[in-house]
Amino acid sequence: MLPAGSLGLHGILALPPGASAFVLFAHGSGSSRHSPRNKFVAAELNRSGIGTLLMDLLTPEEDSVQAIRFDVGLLAGRLLQATEWVTRQLATPLPLGYFGASIGAAASIRAASLSPIRIGAIVSRGGRVDLAGPDALTKLPAPTLLIVGGLDTSVIERNEFAFAMLACAKELAIVPGATHLFEEPGALESVAQLAAQWFKRYLGSA
Repeated sequence: MLPAGSLGLHGILALPPGASAFVLFAHGSGSSRHSPRNKFVAAELNRSGIGTLLMDLLTPEEDSVQAIRFDVGLLAGRLLQATEWVTRQLATPLPLGYFGASIGAAASIRAASLSPIRIGAIVSRGGRVDLAGPDALTKLPAPTLLIVGGLDTSVIERNEFAFAMLACAKELAIVPGATHLFEEPGALESVAQLAAQWFKRYLGSA
């Protein structure tokens, strides 16, 4: 249970032996720590020697309200609280990264642009990164990888718009033939491999 003000939020923490880095996951609207897609990516990161935290940034009651589900400021604030909690739990400090999906990607960028704790890298999967806002995008210091499905045309356009604002190290990766949820054969595997490579590149490897 992660403290978030007066609330307690649920999370699943995995820390492989000798982990070289740690990544916090911010899920998309209507998703949770049980997201099969994010669990798949987290498992790949774990195999690469990277610890992970899959968490719910909202309570079930909050998640039933659409306005709250799309409140990037609230989600970013919860992610910052989770980041502080993680740093207190780790016996040895590790480089930190964020993996955000959909609206969670916007929250990741907003949080990293504000965090007093250094966030070393960000990966977005099908993210609405445009909703992070120009201020967060232009001052984001963390190297950022935007992954979008090749058939997810509206999100590609929004990512290209946000990508142009980023002044940090950045890449935009298009997964051919993939839709928004990366349900096509091999699509999610591509996401996991790209994410692991990015985090190992900027957070270090075991």
